[in-house]
Amino acid sequence: MENKVIVKNVDIYRLIGLGPSGHSVVMDSNYQNGTNSAVWPMELLLHSLGGCTGIDVLSIMNKMQVRYSNFEIEITYKKAPEHPKVYTDIHLKYRMHASENDRTKIEKAVNLSQDKYCSVSAMLKNGGVNLTYEVELL
Repeated sequence: MENKVIVKNVDIYRLIGLGPSGHSVVMDSNYQNGTNSAVWPMELLLHSLGGCTGIDVLSIMNKMQVRYSNFEIEITYKKAPEHPKVYTDIHLKYRMHASENDRTKIEKAVNLSQDKYCSVSAMLKNGGVNLTYEVELL
């Protein structure tokens, strides 16, 4: 399959994107007559960030045989007040139930994702976003 994504308008501002994976994603807006029926494009970028780094961290922790449950990433952000209202600050809080004895391994997994593997993080950082992160063990 070619390296391309097709985004088609289906209703007012509702769009469906189809990429090389063969899976689609629906986007919409609450702008003017938008129906607010799906994720907003800028919000989708945050979902992509969480998915990218989350898959990295889970994969690395599984290889290191870290026992965890209830893994989640809380993403908070700030946007520029003027258009194009880009993200200026993004903070990731990796939260899970795990033993404090595994903290070093978990932090290593997060650091590897943020410093080496997660392409979405790298693009955001290269674009001037102040991206920070922390690990919270429950």
